[in-house]
Amino acid sequence: MVSAQHSTLTKTGDDSPIVYVVDDDEGMRNALRNLLRSVGFAVETFGSVRDFLDFKRKAVPSCLILDVRLPGESGLAFQQEMGRTGLRMPVLFMSGHGDIEMSVKAMKAGALNFFPKPFREQDLLDAVNEALARDGERLAAERSLASLGAAYESLTPREREVMAFVIAGLMNKQIAARMNLSEITVKIHRGQMMKKMEARSLPDLVRKAQALGVEPRR
Repeated sequence: MVSAQHSTLTKTGDDSPIVYVVDDDEGMRNALRNLLRSVGFAVETFGSVRDFLDFKRKAVPSCLILDVRLPGESGLAFQQEMGRTGLRMPVLFMSGHGDIEMSVKAMKAGALNFFPKPFREQDLLDAVNEALARDGERLAAERSLASLGAAYESLTPREREVMAFVIAGLMNKQIAARMNLSEITVKIHRGQMMKKMEARSLPDLVRKAQALGVEPRR
């Protein structure tokens, strides 16, 4: 179960960004919660990474403010675990015992920033804003790719074959010869394919094909 120490702010809406805080120091958790809520952020705070993992997280822009030294598992070890399990959100580290070596390890492992305690409140708020913007871009890209994948899955085998020829730059006549179809039939398949892929032009189709990893066929 999630520790009773976490807090929730729900009035900002279901799609609002969320800042997660993991620190075993209750005073620090409360201070960060109050600071972040004072500028309008939704905040969830936890005393351990296990409590954080047990919490049902929403698919909204998020970031994690993580203490380096935690009971049971260090913040750095948990950061590596996040990478292995596919938990993707920007991490901002903080530590009262930080040193250069620890900072370097955190940044090399993908941390967005590292704050030795005490730190300037504005520096942390600026970093949180940057982290949430980055995560918002990541989520938008993932949703766009998922939508593209669904569109591609809706194509018939013939339409996929035509698409592969089209992104290679072949004309309808050339595609018809390779597929042993009439040019009119190819034109119909091509039109349906462009419609399903919501491609406005050939360059747009090529861009979408590249995002999906669809190889051109010559």
